[in-house]
Amino acid sequence: MHTTRADLASDAPATTVRLAGNEMPFGPLPGVVEAIAGAAADAHRYPDPASVGLREALARRCGVTADRIVTGCGSAALFAHLVASVGGEVVHSWRSFEAYPMLAAAAGGTSVPVPVTPEHRHDLPAMAAAIGPRTRLVVVCNPDNPTGTASGRAELDRFVARVPSDVLVVVDEAYREFVTDPDVPDALAAYGDRPNVVVLRTLSKAWGLAGLRLGYLIAHPEVAAAVGKVVIPFSTNAVAQAAGLAALDAEVEMARRVAVVVAERERVAGELADLVPDVPPSQGNFLWLPVGEAAEHVGRACAAEGVLVRAYAGEGVRMTIGTPAQNDRFLAALRHALRTGRRPLPA
Repeated sequence: MHTTRADLASDAPATTVRLAGNEMPFGPLPGVVEAIAGAAADAHRYPDPASVGLREALARRCGVTADRIVTGCGSAALFAHLVASVGGEVVHSWRSFEAYPMLAAAAGGTSVPVPVTPEHRHDLPAMAAAIGPRTRLVVVCNPDNPTGTASGRAELDRFVARVPSDVLVVVDEAYREFVTDPDVPDALAAYGDRPNVVVLRTLSKAWGLAGLRLGYLIAHPEVAAAVGKVVIPFSTNAVAQAAGLAALDAEVEMARRVAVVVAERERVAGELADLVPDVPPSQGNFLWLPVGEAAEHVGRACAAEGVLVRAYAGEGVRMTIGTPAQNDRFLAALRHALRTGRRPLPA
């Protein structure tokens, strides 16, 4: 069955459109709700503490052994566990995923932010130069959140080669399923043979399980074992494990839905070209509007029109790609916001 704009335009005009959280707009994948209901019937029992079934299913999908997989309460929690397992300084791009500095501090690490380039991209040479004697981990968000930009194979090859072998390179691929640029590598396939490379992924985004907080990492067995020692017991609950297995069984439908989102991403980006200067190409399920000091005004004005987006004060606005009807409402709200703004957008 092919999805059309009419299929997806289910929002009544008065509803609030949620385009702030990078969620999928189509509901759970087939079989997931039933799996949740089945798991709920055993809610009085503890979950499998080792998530054996889920880890084995993820290992099969990734083409690795299960001892290289660790699951957790979202990939953000696993990032914190990584920091807790190694300590020291954490080098990351900025702006990038806003939780990196908070999670690093909570896990006892020290955040070392490196500014993005004027094109809103990771400055990988500067990140490599920022690695010092106390650095234990450097994270590359690829594609980046909130900018949507992605690093290509050649620049990542050079970066990974420069990182000392005793420093973990964490490639956060929360939005990997939305990547269409063939130059953006699958980090597991490209660098998974390196003992110091860790790949973070999630079932929250493309797989539609944001509300259940289910992430996983792939690392060499020694690193995975070290992370496993600091993971809170039972942090991957029984409902999440059951839902994850059901979602993985619906991969064909997941890919179909992702294709719809990608097509909408390109359509909305084309519409934005006439409204906001320098919107960077995105490889995620969202777009970054570098509107600078107008960010809060745009966020408030869109909210007044019933469209929730994510405003980063003084920097920009991130909008999640929704259904075609939702995206049209965003574009109308944005046009209204730009007409009523007091400050011109940055050229």
